[in-house]
Amino acid sequence: MTKKDQKIVVLTEVELKKTLSQLTNEILKEVNSIDDLLLVGIPTRGVELAEVLEKEIFSKTGFNVSLGTIDPTFYRDDQDRVETRLMKATDIPIPLEKKEIVLIDDVIFTGRTIRAAINALCSWGRPKRIMLLTLVDRGHRELPIQPDFCGRKIITSKNECINLRLKKIDGDEGVFLE
Repeated sequence: MTKKDQKIVVLTEVELKKTLSQLTNEILKEVNSIDDLLLVGIPTRGVELAEVLEKEIFSKTGFNVSLGTIDPTFYRDDQDRVETRLMKATDIPIPLEKKEIVLIDDVIFTGRTIRAAINALCSWGRPKRIMLLTLVDRGHRELPIQPDFCGRKIITSKNECINLRLKKIDGDEGVFLE
């Protein structure tokens, strides 16, 4: 196995489930009204993570919360430096006014994706509040953006990568440092 092929388990499948349960509890404690909650995922893994959290909230409360997707690609200030990928359709199913939004991404690194996502969201309306949930904070921020809800903080080198894997997409589940 070459150094490039090595991966370190950050969260096992069991630890990931516990972390998502903990994050769900934190969201439920923080929001004023579950009726005004909107979970918005950032492609790609943030969308899948939002779906997992929506199911977790339903299992704990019996309430279905609204779920959306925001693709911040056109709002980025660093398009020339990041990988290009196919655009995902933005889907904001309800008006944002008076909503408490939890913006969801799997990993926060520089903060530029989050800044772009907030700008994209604000083009859809003015929510009551936007909170940020990331599964992993890996440091190296270029902008003063911090998650309100964070599963783990793991300081990495700039050339390392943190990957969330979910059974629905990858066949296995966990968080890995590669």
